[in-house]
Amino acid sequence: MDEEVLQQIEQIIGYQFSDRKLLGRAFTHSSAVDNRLSSNERLEFIGDSILALVICQAIFDRFTSYLEGDLTKMKSMLVSRRSGARIAKQLGLQKFLKVGKGMSSSRALTGSLAAGLLEAVIAAIYFDSGFDAARDFILRIFGPLIDKADAEQAQGNFKSMLQQYSQQQFDVTPVYGLLDEKGPDHHKCFESEAIVAGRHFSSAWGTNKKEAEQKAAFNALVELGILEEGLMDFESD
Repeated sequence: MDEEVLQQIEQIIGYQFSDRKLLGRAFTHSSAVDNRLSSNERLEFIGDSILALVICQAIFDRFTSYLEGDLTKMKSMLVSRRSGARIAKQLGLQKFLKVGKGMSSSRALTGSLAAGLLEAVIAAIYFDSGFDAARDFILRIFGPLIDKADAEQAQGNFKSMLQQYSQQQFDVTPVYGLLDEKGPDHHKCFESEAIVAGRHFSSAWGTNKKEAEQKAAFNALVELGILEEGLMDFESD
């Protein structure tokens, strides 16, 4: 990677490297090298952990009234491949990523590869100047996303999230099907599924129809790759 390109990248990310080799490695995908140890994969590993720690501390300090479950849901929305890829795309970083033949037109360049690239850049800054520099970079680029992480999302309004995504991506509104109900009238449980553009997602049970639909929406978001598993510690309201 030549000097001019490295300078362009530094200008975009707002950080100047002491060791430019770190920056070059961060922008080298495993498909472009014979030895994967020369790629950005190991940097991604570190960058992912640093990103999670910085975001966790930031939302812990900022949202002092949120319980552990709320913070976990918010963190999972912020520290996701989708969010990382979106930021990398906004910065235009993926166009500098060195990839192997046949990869330059891959959709992954704006998805998982872009997210991994951002994590590698975070790690490169960390190794070049330490944790404080990496934290400053993360907070600067993730600041707008943190600002938009409102209470409704943090508290698990998965139906709203699924509706917004479905309308943006498929121009349709999700529908919910009631599949089953069990128990006596005073203590029923309901099973619902979310359906988006004809696709049926994993069903879920709830103590009322609203809770079942919220959980079904969550399953759909997980299967669509919008959220990660392990966030189901929420109650219906």
